[in-house]
This record gives sequence, C-alpha cells and structure tokens, in this order.
Amino acid sequence: MTPQEYVQLKAFARQDGALLSLLWIGALVCYVQGLTNPLLGMAAVVLAIMSPFYAANRLRHFRDYAREGIISFMRGYAYTVLIFFYAGLLLAAALYIYFAFIDNGYLLGKFTEMTNSEEGRQVMKMYGLAEQMKEGLKQLASMRPIDYALNMLTINIMSGFFLGLPIAAMMKRELRIEN
Repeated sequence: MTPQEYVQLKAFARQDGALLSLLWIGALVCYVQGLTNPLLGMAAVVLAIMSPFYAANRLRHFRDYAREGIISFMRGYAYTVLIFFYAGLLLAAALYIYFAFIDNGYLLGKFTEMTNSEEGRQVMKMYGLAEQMKEGLKQLASMRPIDYALNMLTINIMSGFFLGLPIAAMMKRELRIEN
C-alpha cells in the first residue's frame, strides 16, 4: 500500500466512522428513552444490530468507488477496524458528555427503580440474582463519566477487530467485475 493509498483509506474510514457513530449515538438515545418507551428500546437494539451490516455496506462502497472494485482482505480488514475505531472515539466523546452533563443519575435511577419494583424483585428472586444486581448497581454508581466512555471505546475497538474479519472476507474482491 502506497502512502497515498493509506491516506485515502484513513480519509474514507474517518468519514464512514463518523456516520457509524451517528448510528450508535442514535441507538444510545433510543436506549435511554427506551427505559420508558419499549418501542424505542427495540429501535436501539435494531440500530445496534445494523452496525456490522452498515460497516460492510460502507466497505463495499469504498471498494467499488475508491478502489475501482478491487480490495484485498487485509485492506478491507484495516478499513473496517478503522471505521469502528473512529466511530468508537466519537461515541466515547458523546457518552462522556452525556454522563458528565446530561444524565444526572437518570440511568442509574431507572435501573434502581426497575430492580425495586415488584416484578423486578420476583425476576431476580426466580433467577437468584438479587445480590448480584445490588453489587452491580453499586459498581455503576461508583463509575465516573470517563469510565463509561473508555469502557465503550474498548468494546467498540474490540468489536471492530472481531467483526472486521467476516466483513473483510465477504467484501474481498481480487478481480474487477465489469457490467
């Protein structure tokens, strides 16, 4: 890969990573609102599941338009990992802003409310999770906004490493297909 091709790869990955982060931020908003509206909760799940398909679509677009229909597995893998990296950075920034300035304990309060409800207590008793839930809520309460952001950044980068393998394998093309 020439230096110019590397610059091109990073530039396209930054743009597509920014778009993927918008998808993830939308999923975050739907998740938070989904605590009171189940339909938005389902929308959050759908948006999260769409992520690898969106990344594959953007890799296909990069392959067909920037690379003239040819891309190796390694270049496709690097592109996918970079998309997830850049999207993860932007989502981590959004999470930090949310937890530092917007949340004010809303999310933790909703979790506590759910576990203290009659239905929540019955479910936790049935599965034997009451003590684990109390401990988990205590740990969530002790986390700083930067902890949430860094945890999500790590998860997203690792997701890029793992999901990049099948995405790059499916989008790899060694020969140009003429229409």
